[in-house]
Amino acid sequence: MQTTAAVVREHGGPFTIEDLELDAPRHNEVRVRLVATGICHTDAIVREGVYPTPLPAVLGHEGAGVVEAIGDSVTSVKPGDHVVLAAAYCGHCARCRRGQMAYCENLLEADFGGRRLDGTTAFTDAEGAVVSSHFFGQSAFATYTNAVEESVVRVDPDVPLEHLGPLGCGFNTGAGTVLNELKPEVGSALAVFGAGAVGSAAIMAAKVADCAIIVAIDIHDSRLELARELGATHVINSRAEDVAARLSEITGGSGLDNVVDTTGRPELLRQAAESLGIRGTVALVGAARAGTDVSFEIGSSLVKGWTFKTVVQGSSVPQVFIPQLIQLWKDGRFPMEKLMKDYSLSQINDGFADSASGAVVKPVILF
Repeated sequence: MQTTAAVVREHGGPFTIEDLELDAPRHNEVRVRLVATGICHTDAIVREGVYPTPLPAVLGHEGAGVVEAIGDSVTSVKPGDHVVLAAAYCGHCARCRRGQMAYCENLLEADFGGRRLDGTTAFTDAEGAVVSSHFFGQSAFATYTNAVEESVVRVDPDVPLEHLGPLGCGFNTGAGTVLNELKPEVGSALAVFGAGAVGSAAIMAAKVADCAIIVAIDIHDSRLELARELGATHVINSRAEDVAARLSEITGGSGLDNVVDTTGRPELLRQAAESLGIRGTVALVGAARAGTDVSFEIGSSLVKGWTFKTVVQGSSVPQVFIPQLIQLWKDGRFPMEKLMKDYSLSQINDGFADSASGAVVKPVILF
């Protein structure tokens, strides 16, 4: 069948709207009619060539829509079901068997390979040339797509699909890093470096976890103002203020219990580590280019017993954690709609530009 998709054809190039041919779902796939798809920083860095997805490609990995058809081995959904699309995982490696799907041993192939395991793609263009598909198992910048069953999360039909897509990656990553990985104690102190979509989700999750001190750090005053609405108790503009001095002041000199870094910038990671209290933890979720070097002072920090860890996809099982986030939203405790601005598919390049400039926290494509 025909699908209309945003295609990126060269690194650093724009998205072009094209009509593509979508093949039939394979035995383990679900055809989804997309209602909305979030724009994520990972889409942007793949377009720039940071990860090796072959171009041309249909990106997009925060899809939400309605099941149109299923392959003969699919059991978790049926036609008509409302679904959110999340990251793919193989389901059979040692990590997946332990319920650690975010750390699937075949993650790069499943999410960034641009091909099925047999080397085929779901999309061909008007000239019959192949276009990479199955980005994060889904390639959701399209009106219709074939997603692997592992990427599909069934959700209640009474929840509006228009704003559920970002739960598939950005919000899942930020909230999961706090609730699934760091698990902060009630009354503890947590800071978030970078108040974009992932950082904002971490702030909301820190409030859910009843942290007493929640510090948002960013360079955009508009994002810091929004962070206060979402639950931040303190905000720091790192361009205008001395971050180390302010954090020491906020924590009374005792340091932070946890830091979520969404920037991947070495100088901020060092600053995050230095701001920790005894037994504190820095969780890095921001992607950095290959070869990025981060060094930490040992010295007096040795006796702090602090931890540095990287966190993928919020250490979550999507089929478990995404429904939990939806319940928090229903309860008014995860107001994710405050972060979003809607765009049409034809405005997708505007959405990426607004995200890069900081004008919008979470652009969402509505089909």
